[in-house]
Amino acid sequence: MARKLKSLRQELRRRMHAPLHATAQWLGRVLRGWLNYYAVPTSFVFLRRFFTRLKREWMKIIRRRSQKDRMTWSKLETMITWCWPALKIKHPWPNQRYVAMHAGATQGRSRMR
Repeated sequence: MARKLKSLRQELRRRMHAPLHATAQWLGRVLRGWLNYYAVPTSFVFLRRFFTRLKREWMKIIRRRSQKDRMTWSKLETMITWCWPALKIKHPWPNQRYVAMHAGATQGRSRMR
């Protein structure tokens, strides 16, 4: 998680003066891909921690844009709600995955015939 946050921090620094909505959409795509890989059962605390740290890093970068900082947390939360995916577990438990894969197989027969 630290490695990914570090690389995102560097990229956010590079995109500091890009339009906020474009950066929010980009971060949403990055977060969606990250969630598609790491959103497994029992990892919700880990996901929420990553989400919160990413939000804080982005706010730090936004506040460094100018001396007349007008960004508030409520504005940021509104933008995040519109552009970022919701946190939820995307993968089933392993035993549910197994049942879904083998539900069509007949009992006692190999599927390799």
